[in-house]
Amino acid sequence: MKVKFIIFVFASIWLMLITRVFFLAIQSNNYYSELSQNNTIKVEQIAPVRGEILDLHNNPVAINKLGFKISLAPHLLSKKQKKNFEAEIDLITELLPSLDRKKIEKNYRKKDSFYNHNFIEVVPFIPYEEMTPVYSVLNLRKNIKITAAPKRFYPYKNIAAHMIGYVARANKKDIEENPLVDLIGYTGKTGIEKYYNEYLQGTPGKRKIKVNANNQEIEQLSFTPADENRKLTLSLDMELQQYISKLFDGKVGTYVVMHVDGAILSAGSFPNYDLNIFVNGMSHQMYDDLSSSLDHPFTNKLVHGLYPPGSTIKPALGLLYITNDLNERWSVDCKSKLPLGGRIFRCWKHQGHGHTEIVKAIRESCDDYFYKGSLVLGNQKMSAGLKRYNLGAKTGVDLPNEFIGVVPSREWKYNKYKRIWNVGETLNMSIGQGDFLTTPMQIAQVTALMATGKLPKPHFAKFIGDQEIKAEYQEVLTQKELAKLPVIRKAMYQVCNNPHGTATQYLHSKVTLAGKTGTAQVIGIKQDIKKRKLEHEMSYYNRSHAWFTTYGPYKKPQYVVMVMIEHGGHGGYAAGSITSKIYNKLLELGYIKK
Repeated sequence: MKVKFIIFVFASIWLMLITRVFFLAIQSNNYYSELSQNNTIKVEQIAPVRGEILDLHNNPVAINKLGFKISLAPHLLSKKQKKNFEAEIDLITELLPSLDRKKIEKNYRKKDSFYNHNFIEVVPFIPYEEMTPVYSVLNLRKNIKITAAPKRFYPYKNIAAHMIGYVARANKKDIEENPLVDLIGYTGKTGIEKYYNEYLQGTPGKRKIKVNANNQEIEQLSFTPADENRKLTLSLDMELQQYISKLFDGKVGTYVVMHVDGAILSAGSFPNYDLNIFVNGMSHQMYDDLSSSLDHPFTNKLVHGLYPPGSTIKPALGLLYITNDLNERWSVDCKSKLPLGGRIFRCWKHQGHGHTEIVKAIRESCDDYFYKGSLVLGNQKMSAGLKRYNLGAKTGVDLPNEFIGVVPSREWKYNKYKRIWNVGETLNMSIGQGDFLTTPMQIAQVTALMATGKLPKPHFAKFIGDQEIKAEYQEVLTQKELAKLPVIRKAMYQVCNNPHGTATQYLHSKVTLAGKTGTAQVIGIKQDIKKRKLEHEMSYYNRSHAWFTTYGPYKKPQYVVMVMIEHGGHGGYAAGSITSKIYNKLLELGYIKK
């Protein structure tokens, strides 16, 4: 029995050993083969080159300058490699003396770790002409890796800066929102660059390579190119843009030239800045000067500036008046003052306008007409109608973080301040004052509505790749409003052409225009003031904002031109000349045919 037991144990042990050998040799082969492959096969992502932005005539607006980036091998900070690390940096800074040694070391230390086996980028960009003479020397060093790297460049510098926007180094928040940015390093921060960032940045390529135990490449196994160089063509005309920018020299404000179908031909915000300073970096002093300026150069005033619309709102409100509880024959006797609730609501014209109906009220901007009309219509109908015209909402323009403004109402005031509405606020609202706030883009959009009866969606993009951007409209007017719209257009025509029109004396346009001026107060006028100071007598930052919004040609509207000058005083005086020159340029460039 003992012999049999020993033989059994011996056989069992051998059987177990044979089974284990079989498992290791056959069954586990796939598992360990896969592990082995992971240790030897490496997948690299290839950063795509950002797409270019072109204007209407294919002039480059945002392009990529050719250059290189420098990376160092990982783990050079160990005791054994420390000398090599110092030697490589010595060589780089000797050959490229413009580089900052401390910055290179800082960039390396930030990303070097035991777990990182990839080359570490230490110099994000060196211009092509600077790298070419030293490329062969650096490229021979096994610890130095030179790769092509584009850098964003804006040929027009400060022209249309707020609209085009800029790219800059990505931060943690950018990377969290879009992990691809970590590979690319840069992302769109403002303007069109930000709005179309996902399209412009493209998608990365992939490169599968075999490496040895020292992480050295042995062979390339596969290659998938990046989807890159995606082209974005805008409706902007940079020649027109440069011309209008000169007209705004020394002024603070904004403008837009928009086809009535929503395509934006030109737009600007002032003061502006050179976009390239955000790509190349700026000094702390420069940033402080820009950010602390009372003229807010960082603000895109077209979509982020909120202003009382003043009298520019009167055509839209007038249309609501004559299609609701009033008609075009309803009139007032303007005596310049309307006492109400212990206050005096003044008309701008000291001697009053006398007998006034809708056409005259818009033509001469009679405040008293709109005061008294608002008492008939009431805040609820006014607010609802203006919101239907898309005020207090985004226009849909392709710029990031567009503001919506405020169309004040009873509900809005109670929700915001927990206070009830008073009738005096209705009167202030009727002349575009009080809590009423709009963006200049909204005023341009509602002007297009008055011109054509359709509300267009503004847009800068003309082609995204080969895909053309089609015009989009909203039908927001009722049949009655469409029927009465010619009355409002007639009034807007007289603003620019009748001897009593508020803009007539300031215009010298070769194109027949229709429009509306506006003077939006920055400070209130005390009740005991009998005679208001003239705008030029006030300190600069107390002067009213000057609006002038137009469309032309009058009979067959093609373009809307909206100009707003901060602290410019009277709209026609401050903006009439600029507006005239813009239309004359549109005629010269062939956008408007005689």
